[in-house]
Amino acid sequence: MQSRMTQIPDPAKARAYFEDKVMFTTGPIELERMIRSKENNFTVVDVREAEDFEKEHVPGAINLPHEKWESLEGLQKNKTNIVYCYTQTCHLAAKACVLFASKGYPVMEMDGGFKAWKDSELDVEREEVNRLK
Repeated sequence: MQSRMTQIPDPAKARAYFEDKVMFTTGPIELERMIRSKENNFTVVDVREAEDFEKEHVPGAINLPHEKWESLEGLQKNKTNIVYCYTQTCHLAAKACVLFASKGYPVMEMDGGFKAWKDSELDVEREEVNRLK
């Protein structure tokens, strides 16, 4: 049996995988450019705990922590909901995307979570203005 490192990947499967990846994920730099361009066809959704959101978050993001996911408050069906959580290894955003998409909301995940945003040295907001009650 060949190891994964010596096995040649199937180009058709690779294409399908990467098409999906590009369709359903974005990175911090791409998102920051979208925010700066004043595009209004997306909503940024922070699914971290409210206390962490209040400390700092992506500019313009709304907060929808796990205990409020079922409310779907702030999500939009006519816009892409770009969801992020804490880090690359945190699966809260992916789990939220599964739930939100199952309810008919268009979703994407920001790769790397808020840590990737911070590591890219992008601007943050620190006020409570966008927190959903």
